[in-house]
Amino acid sequence: MRDRAAFTGGSPQAVYAELWQRGRKARLRTRAILAGATLILCGLLVNAIFGFVMAVLVAAADALVHWRVYHASSVWRRGLRGEERMNRVLRHTLERRGHRVLYERTVPGHGTADELVVGPGGIWLVHNEAWHPDAEISRHGERLFVDGRTQTKLVRGLTARADAAAELISRVAEVPVKVTPVLAVHGGRIVRPPFRADGIVFAPPLRLVRWMLRNPSADRSQEEVEAIARAAVHALPIGGRLTPHAS
Repeated sequence: MRDRAAFTGGSPQAVYAELWQRGRKARLRTRAILAGATLILCGLLVNAIFGFVMAVLVAAADALVHWRVYHASSVWRRGLRGEERMNRVLRHTLERRGHRVLYERTVPGHGTADELVVGPGGIWLVHNEAWHPDAEISRHGERLFVDGRTQTKLVRGLTARADAAAELISRVAEVPVKVTPVLAVHGGRIVRPPFRADGIVFAPPLRLVRWMLRNPSADRSQEEVEAIARAAVHALPIGGRLTPHAS
């Protein structure tokens, strides 16, 4: 933990956490004002009990909004990219629907695939990125922009990784397969997700899973899913270890 930037004094993550703590009194004061105003207004319009209930609901809603903002930045603040969070999401969603998920597989010459999802509707190579809570992730035309800047290196690397994975799996499975690159966004402010930019779909984890279910690129039986998953295990080694089938 000590080696991570999030725990280094003066790092952006540490500053963000400190500013969040400093703003606690202001958030509580604003919440109290909202609840008090709701209590008075609803009490006058209806009755005191209704006013009290609505005040509690307004305070709870305000607390929930701020909690979600802080929680959304947790991966970034800890200096992580989001693989662990996405792993949990996939285990509790797609894996329970019969999809097969391979974690941390190496695509020789192209780095690591965070997750490779093999299902009846297609094969997806999932990449994870965590951005600063205030970063704006958006599409302009067909290009991805983060805080107004294109992400050419990121999208080219991810596309090349998916293409290479498809070629390797196809060779082992002896059937042509397509691997679709997608990116799970952790933190930041993503504009109108999910969206496709530079040929890649971008969305927060749960919305990305829903998109994968609703946008199939194939129609495979469970037997075909199992066969392709086995081929992927042989084609994409763990930690750079090549298997006889992938050599």
